[in-house]
Amino acid sequence: MTDADLGATLPLPVPSAEMQDRLARRRSAPAQSLTAPGASRAEIERILLLGARTPDHGKLFPWRFVVMGPESRADLARALAPLAAHQLDPGKAAKVLSKLTAPPLTILVLSVPIAGHKVPEWEQQLSAGAVCMNLEHAANALGYAASWITDWYSYDPAALALYDVRAGERVAGFIHIGTLAEPPLERPRPDVAALTTWRD
Repeated sequence: MTDADLGATLPLPVPSAEMQDRLARRRSAPAQSLTAPGASRAEIERILLLGARTPDHGKLFPWRFVVMGPESRADLARALAPLAAHQLDPGKAAKVLSKLTAPPLTILVLSVPIAGHKVPEWEQQLSAGAVCMNLEHAANALGYAASWITDWYSYDPAALALYDVRAGERVAGFIHIGTLAEPPLERPRPDVAALTTWRD
């Protein structure tokens, strides 16, 4: 985007049966099942551009991306392996590391709130979460499946020190992107009526 784009008129929303159908069938993919082919450099840049068009109170952009290819994720998984033994369930903690190595691409989204700003930190963190969801939608729009996860290494201080998480930052999610060999299966969905209150 350039300064010339600011203030440009954007199209109004119009009904889209295709978008409704995509949203009605949206399903996160099992990270371990994501394989090649993966997104090209140009497609990754497009996914990031689309993902960044997200609600952001104050236009603070309180998040950043780390694009992780196979080599960096394999190195991270090896470094995390010794830490898995210190988790509540060491076997499970070691097993989930395969989520890092299976997909061809991962975008790490870090929440980077601005402390003391008039926009509450909670709202800034919500913006980072919105980015994660938007990245999934963007990947799907380019024909890829995606999985938004965190796992124990998003919260373990020793683990965070291994992959460029700076002071004041938090992991919003690892967005794994790739191709599924088989269609995903539907999962339980909420009873929306039971969770909704209508007020006149």
